[in-house]
Amino acid sequence: MLIQLGYDIVFDIPRAVPFVTLLKVHPSRVHDLQTPDELKVDSATHFEFYSDSFGNNCCRFLARPGTLRLTNSTIIHDTGEPDPVAPWAREMPVEHLPSDVLGYLLNSRYCEVDRMSNIAAQLFGGIAPGWNRVQAVCTWVHERVTFGYQYANPQKTAFDVYTDGLGVCRDFQHLAITMCRALNIPARYATGYLGDIGVPAAPVPMDFSAWFEVYLEGRWWTFDARHNQPRIGRVLMAVGRDASDVALTTSFGAAGLRQFTVITDEVVKQVAAYA
Repeated sequence: MLIQLGYDIVFDIPRAVPFVTLLKVHPSRVHDLQTPDELKVDSATHFEFYSDSFGNNCCRFLARPGTLRLTNSTIIHDTGEPDPVAPWAREMPVEHLPSDVLGYLLNSRYCEVDRMSNIAAQLFGGIAPGWNRVQAVCTWVHERVTFGYQYANPQKTAFDVYTDGLGVCRDFQHLAITMCRALNIPARYATGYLGDIGVPAAPVPMDFSAWFEVYLEGRWWTFDARHNQPRIGRVLMAVGRDASDVALTTSFGAAGLRQFTVITDEVVKQVAAYA
């Protein structure tokens, strides 16, 4: 299938301010692009595109005072298949993990692994290691946490979510990531596009989404504690230890968000009708 991706984000800039964005499709999906994935920026200078320490496509620039508009529209090919499920996938002993994966076992800004190690052991230590244990973590978080945009709080950590049971999609993922790491399962945060493809349309405007990935059987696998079901049309943009590593826009000074629109729609082929 083909999926139309895009965004239109507008900021009010009182004075010149440096920006960093992670708004391009992840390198692992670049080969699927059918049209250029170009970040268009109004009223900015000093552009530089680079790859960060996690391998994400980044852009830095200096936004001029006034209105800053970030836009893009592209089309990507997708298999149309739901996220893969592999109940046979095994956990790897820590001593056999690749060196670049070890960091995803450690504490990070929003994931207090040491604080939740005993909790994770009590809840999931009796479940056989592997895919099904990760799925048990997902199901537990999905059922325990209540979703609501009114619960959004950029300071909220995984332990906070465990304590109050409230959050947005990033909070579901942070809690699941922390539980997995506490069980010695490498887990990382992921963000990108996830449209309402193959599921009933959500009664709220489209947004970027968060999920997480775990390292089993020598590769990364997608899990989603917020939705807790395989989804179609997931398009990765960035990965990191937690949400602090993958902010899609970061301003190093005042920037007031005025407009935020995201598009993730399946491209429906038009069939000509002849009389």
